[in-house]
Amino acid sequence: MSQFALKTQLPTYLAQQQERIEGIARGYGLDPFPTIFEILAYDQMNEIAAYGGFPTRYPHWRYGMEYEQLSKSHEYGLSKIYEMVINNTPSYAYLLEGNSLVDQKLVMAHVYAHVDFFKNNFAFRATDLDAAGNLTDPMARPDPYKPNRRWIDKMANHGARVRRHMERYGVTVVEQFIDTCLSLDNLVDPWRPFSGRPVVRGEDDGAAIEVPRLRSKDYMESFINPVEYLEQQKKKLEDAQKKKRTFPESPARDVLDFLVAHAPLDRWERDVIEVIRDEAYYFIPQMQTKIMNEGWATYWHSRLMTEKILDASEIIDYADNASGVTATSGKQLNPYKLGVELYRNIAERWDKGQFGKDWDECNDLEVKRHWNMRLGLGQKKIFEVRKIYNDVTFIDEFLTPEFAIEHKLFTFSWSERNGRFEINTREFQAVKDKLLFQLTNFGNPYIYVQDANYQNRSELLLQHRHEGSDLRADYAREALRALFRVWKRPVIISTIVDERPVFLRFDGKEHKSEDAPKQD
Repeated sequence: MSQFALKTQLPTYLAQQQERIEGIARGYGLDPFPTIFEILAYDQMNEIAAYGGFPTRYPHWRYGMEYEQLSKSHEYGLSKIYEMVINNTPSYAYLLEGNSLVDQKLVMAHVYAHVDFFKNNFAFRATDLDAAGNLTDPMARPDPYKPNRRWIDKMANHGARVRRHMERYGVTVVEQFIDTCLSLDNLVDPWRPFSGRPVVRGEDDGAAIEVPRLRSKDYMESFINPVEYLEQQKKKLEDAQKKKRTFPESPARDVLDFLVAHAPLDRWERDVIEVIRDEAYYFIPQMQTKIMNEGWATYWHSRLMTEKILDASEIIDYADNASGVTATSGKQLNPYKLGVELYRNIAERWDKGQFGKDWDECNDLEVKRHWNMRLGLGQKKIFEVRKIYNDVTFIDEFLTPEFAIEHKLFTFSWSERNGRFEINTREFQAVKDKLLFQLTNFGNPYIYVQDANYQNRSELLLQHRHEGSDLRADYAREALRALFRVWKRPVIISTIVDERPVFLRFDGKEHKSEDAPKQD
């Protein structure tokens, strides 16, 4: 994007609108980072979008593929990117050249709500960096809170590191290894940043071993507990502990971290995995809060536009454009729609006092229908929700039977008998459970490193925590192939297939599925 760098500044009329809209947003209580807007032509926008919103990334063929897909989709009229915004300090947002003024206003209002969410939602603290560009402990939030999230610089640094490896070892070799790493980039621990353990390379070796000492007076200590004796006893205890424990001692969910620390890798390979892993952790908060984040931005652009920003002549154009954002489909869930409607529902309930013990214990539907205590706590509540919830807790806490009925939520599946998708049920708990299941761990399986020296043969044994759905066989085979490329020894995944414990094994030549050995 360097050739465009001097040509993306907002024209004066849009810069004036930006200043005005930021003031309105702050007047409503939003607290965004400083935000820099740039205006791009559609091909520039597609280039940025292909890089995940960043002006530069590490070189890889998939970015070109994504650019071609976005370009063709735009040219054929199948899709259009209106805006992008980056969780960065300062935040960067992009407007599409040629959009109407109403669209540009809408995008600016939407962006400021996104940036407010980036700054204030707890999940995004996991992307805070220290002065050296390393991830910090999100639990140690200083006061005043002035986060450093210079991820544009960090991504550019990643690109420079990978390019150096390509210059030294060849583009094809490095790209093929990146392909392998990208097959494994979801094998991280989304909650590790909040576990009290830093997101750094390597596993904890455990507490130091203490040797029992014989009781003695101070002046007799060197005779009763000589140093040589203590060292011998410590070595015996360490040897016994090594024989007793597995490696790792407890299942390790951050598989990429384990591979970085313990796989037989060249230095450049280790560095590439660290790049992929760092970037995986950057995008996790966005995956954890997709419904909340888009709902928050939609809620606020709707209020700001209709209450303060638009004039009467622009309302129809705005309504026409905004309706597409929240349009629903019988085939998939729209996170914008679900999120904004839940925020509106929360605001209404807390304004009217429709919460708490009295509300929950009331069984009279007519009384509930007219329940209004005029508390006016709605806006305060949604700001609280924006701060401390993610999608899973948001849905679990605030999705109610009344909401599901009002918005006609249902589950569906493919009917082999009729050859079409059909509604399974509208029962509230079933709808809620399925939605939570899809959101938990982003629909990915739970995979842990169980034993890195299985049967004393340096084979890597991973455990799939079965949650009711079997692993996809084709995905499992490709994951095993990628893991073998990194571990360089046979790799096994312990899982359940058709309610039967099995080992899926790859030794570098062939895939095998065999019954899991019985536990002692």
